[in-house]
Amino acid sequence: MNDDVRITLRLPADLHAWLVAQAKSARRSLNSEIVYRLDGERSAIAPDGESTSQ
Repeated sequence: MNDDVRITLRLPADLHAWLVAQAKSARRSLNSEIVYRLDGERSAIAPDGESTSQ
């Protein structure tokens, strides 16, 4: 069984274009780029909800 969840996401056109360019530069799909960036942001947040960067 697959644990992935499918969502519909609305983005401003300029943000979408930027993400597409970033994904292409990193040789990732747009989906993989979004997951990569969200996961990185999640990792930067401590378990108590506070940012780890000071």
